[in-house]
Amino acid sequence: MLSVKVQNSGERSGSEVVQVYVRDHVASMVRPLQELKAFQRVTLSPGEKATLTFSLPVDMFNFTRRDGKRVVEPGEFELQVGLSSADIRAAVTVNVTGETRVLPEKWRMLSSCEIERA
Repeated sequence: MLSVKVQNSGERSGSEVVQVYVRDHVASMVRPLQELKAFQRVTLSPGEKATLTFSLPVDMFNFTRRDGKRVVEPGEFELQVGLSSADIRAAVTVNVTGETRVLPEKWRMLSSCEIERA
């Protein structure tokens, strides 16, 4: 899980799309610098605060090998939170341990987000 606090510091209601990207620091293949894995639109009144808690299963850190199989490798991953791929506001590094795992063919990439208003 990854939690981020947001606040509307303006004088009008507004909405923003908070985005979560993953960067794989130690992959066995060349990977994109960032991959969008989750996002959530939140609308806040003036001065209102909220905490967005994203659930990202480790399986979402997968990539497709040359043989066409989706795999999750152990290693170091950076989770980035921002308003776009060019506007990252925070980042945290996580380590995935264990053996390389092949995902089932019918695996679905699903994340979720809960919004708690303050």
